[in-house]
Amino acid sequence: MPTVTPAATAAPARTAKRTGTAAGAPEDARQRIFSAARTEFADKGLAGARIDVIAEMANSNKRMIYYYFNSKEELYLAVLEDAYIDMRRHEAQLALGSLSPVEAIARLVEFKFDYCARNPWLIGLLQGENMLGARYLRQSSRLRELHASLVETIQGLLRAGAKAGMFRDDVNALEIYISIAALSHFYFSNRATLSTAFGIGLSSAAAEKRRRQHAVDVILGYLRP
Repeated sequence: MPTVTPAATAAPARTAKRTGTAAGAPEDARQRIFSAARTEFADKGLAGARIDVIAEMANSNKRMIYYYFNSKEELYLAVLEDAYIDMRRHEAQLALGSLSPVEAIARLVEFKFDYCARNPWLIGLLQGENMLGARYLRQSSRLRELHASLVETIQGLLRAGAKAGMFRDDVNALEIYISIAALSHFYFSNRATLSTAFGIGLSSAAAEKRRRQHAVDVILGYLRP
């Protein structure tokens, strides 16, 4: 789980106040609720998710959930925001600026693939919000800031790579990021149907390793002068 607590992502000031140290609530109680909510929302979406199920999964109760969050919708938005915060936090740990442009881009592609593999809940969570037209993400005050910093990092890598003759000089940083994300996300969100349609198994470790390397080759091949 991310180190960022639900209190940090809840929007209303009233909730932020209640999610601090009120009543001396144990930190692990918040984390259990948050983890359970993430699973429930990823599996069933906002409409299908039930607070009583989240409470049972978290070994808690509805009263405790509403102590930390004013509503199911507020909890859902906190889970969405935290998903992006967690990705950005792990991306920051890659220390891309200390690598050569080629190594940095390759590591970013590998990270996106590995993150989807390790966190299968992310696929369902994002698909559910896309079906809602990003209605709740639009309420986030932090989302654009988080993504802007990543695009700036990629832009710096592209400039350095072009200057060193490693990359072409006409690449749009946002477009390349979307392509990096798509190569991983599509594989994991559709591999059940793809496996059935083509009569092959895409869930094995060998298949994932092959696809991971393919994603790196595709991106670096595109960037090559």
